[in-house]
Amino acid sequence: MVAPAWFPVPPKGYGGIELVVHLLGLELVRRGHQVTTFAVEGSDPRLNLISLAPGDWGSALGTPEQVLRDSTYQLRVNRRLEQLSGKLDLVHLHTEASGMAAASLLKLRVPCVATVHSGINDRVLEFLEEVDEELHLVAISNSQREQAAGIRWAAVVHNSVPVDQYHVSTEKKGYLVELARVTKDKGQHIAIEVAERTGMPLVLAGKVDREADSRLYFRDVIQPRLTSRIRWIEDVHGEEKAELLSGAAAMLFPIQWEEPFGLAMVEAMVSGTPVVAFSRGAAKELVEPGVTGFLVSSIDEMVARVRDVSQIDPAACARRARQRFSPKRMGDGYEAVYRKVLAAASGASSRTG
Repeated sequence: MVAPAWFPVPPKGYGGIELVVHLLGLELVRRGHQVTTFAVEGSDPRLNLISLAPGDWGSALGTPEQVLRDSTYQLRVNRRLEQLSGKLDLVHLHTEASGMAAASLLKLRVPCVATVHSGINDRVLEFLEEVDEELHLVAISNSQREQAAGIRWAAVVHNSVPVDQYHVSTEKKGYLVELARVTKDKGQHIAIEVAERTGMPLVLAGKVDREADSRLYFRDVIQPRLTSRIRWIEDVHGEEKAELLSGAAAMLFPIQWEEPFGLAMVEAMVSGTPVVAFSRGAAKELVEPGVTGFLVSSIDEMVARVRDVSQIDPAACARRARQRFSPKRMGDGYEAVYRKVLAAASGASSRTG
């Protein structure tokens, strides 16, 4: 597997793709597969680690150094893949466009699976059409796949979370939470309005991106509305995050774009905390109304549904989410993809041999 160049596997804080790579790698090892993982220094050695970037390269994200760092990493990855190609059965990329482009040009002698973690727009679609023939593309939600219906998708496999690291509490503490990067696309301003209208405390947890738009959004729209009852935490992870999620009455997910997945929603649901989300992107297939949360189409409806969250049983919410988004479930999905891809490659080889 090839992880991105930015954060360790698993990440110590932010890093959803790195978390997914770690969970999948451990699950594959548990099933008896031999896994080699390309990642940054400080990653989990149980995944037969090959470190090709320092652990501090994440600081380059959003800076002029990002493209250069990423290009350096992809060159290193490709050289090692060429050296190891005779020992590999399959390569699985989690490196987005740069890694997919590099692997497509490399034309490895083994099949190459690539999970698309990004959202889909016209530019992404144009890129995927270029690599569609060389790579076996996997979508992380049906919503994402439907936005690129012309792509030859190998499968849809939902992401997972480390379910054993989250707590389930039936003793809710009456506050709302939104766990997301602070950016207009995530809708923190709407979460604040919902909290103000319901009279419930709100915790906004998430970093502010380096991009000017995100910083201005935080400075001009969010920061002036922070109070003792509407708090912002820059980063939260580990036990602190588990406690924050399990104690919340609900997670708000007022998403403003067609997000392809949304790990934060899953983290809340496996903690027994219902999600009240706008019915956009993958939220429509992740949230089960009345079981793990509610889907809404307006701020007024979000306010109304927040008042209904006590109807959802935290234990039943957590049980259902843990069935759907466990590492085992994700491992089943990717194992099926690998078998399908390897069988196709074997058939093509026999026809040309």
